[in-house]
Amino acid sequence: MIIDDSALVRQMLEKLLLTEPDFEVIGKAANPYFAAEKIKKQIPDVITLDVEMPRMDGLTFLKVLMKQKPIPVVVVSSLTKKGNITAIKALELGAIDIVNKPNMRSIGDLQSIERLKFIDIIRAAAHANVYKSREKLSTIKTNASLSADRVIGNRQSHSMLETTNKILAIGASTGGTEAIHYVLKNLPYDCPPVAIVQHMPEHFTRSFAARMNDVCEITVKEASNGDALIRGQALIAPGNKHMLVKRSGARYYVELDDGPLVNRHKPSVDVLFKSVAKYAGKNAIGVIMTGMGKDGAKGLLDMKEAGAFTIAQNKESCVVYGMPQEAVKLGAVDKILSLRQIPNNVVGRNSHYSI
Repeated sequence: MIIDDSALVRQMLEKLLLTEPDFEVIGKAANPYFAAEKIKKQIPDVITLDVEMPRMDGLTFLKVLMKQKPIPVVVVSSLTKKGNITAIKALELGAIDIVNKPNMRSIGDLQSIERLKFIDIIRAAAHANVYKSREKLSTIKTNASLSADRVIGNRQSHSMLETTNKILAIGASTGGTEAIHYVLKNLPYDCPPVAIVQHMPEHFTRSFAARMNDVCEITVKEASNGDALIRGQALIAPGNKHMLVKRSGARYYVELDDGPLVNRHKPSVDVLFKSVAKYAGKNAIGVIMTGMGKDGAKGLLDMKEAGAFTIAQNKESCVVYGMPQEAVKLGAVDKILSLRQIPNNVVGRNSHYSI
């Protein structure tokens, strides 16, 4: 079901979705009141929801919907500066994901990255465990794609000075914002440096990092090129930029890269994990969490082969058990844990490392 106050947008989204033979648009509504009447007659598998609408805004509708009849919701919004915090709030209220409103050109080009990513997100939402996305876990193939190896350089033996400095690398996609929230909220103020890739549109990562910084004991910020990885701080890769971990002597820092998409994503978890394998080796812990697809699986295997300790979120606590499952299939995972178990297993008494 498509909910948007613009008739043109409703028509555009319907046209885009119907390019997939297994998709059906069962209803369109100009506002949440009309949508509620249609939902009484037929319940959709997924709802696309605009945020700013007359009579009732999207956030109010989302809050009511999740309390009364949880249905996977994808927020489809124009990414204006004004809307960033609003969209982050939508994720906190239970939306599965947020995406840009596709442009008309992407509909005509069946192989455009924008269209393919939009379809992937809707398909992931249809298989999402919407109840997991609402759990209160916190205390409050296109030519444009390349492999991660092409971004960071082919793997090779790296002459590393001995260091005891540790790094925690985290990758997530659909459902990952709340999962990352839970992990960061439960890390101590002096935890090892954290590098995070969360599949999220450009500009939204800054708002997400600011929100995490407000509620976590550690410092959380959107990464800038050259930022040092320091204890008690988490760096989140900015949307539309790959983030790599590099090393100079005993100092770790991040480098941002504007190269092509990897696994249809930028930032890519594979790019982060492969760089961590190359430059941190056994001094790292890798965590792959909820999300659709396979981004991060090969990178986590590289980390494991380089001596890092690797963790995958279990199926029961994932909103979408895609990326962790692919990593498990590759033999890239040392330990499978529920979301609640992850913080104590990366820092604390159950940690693999004394960090």
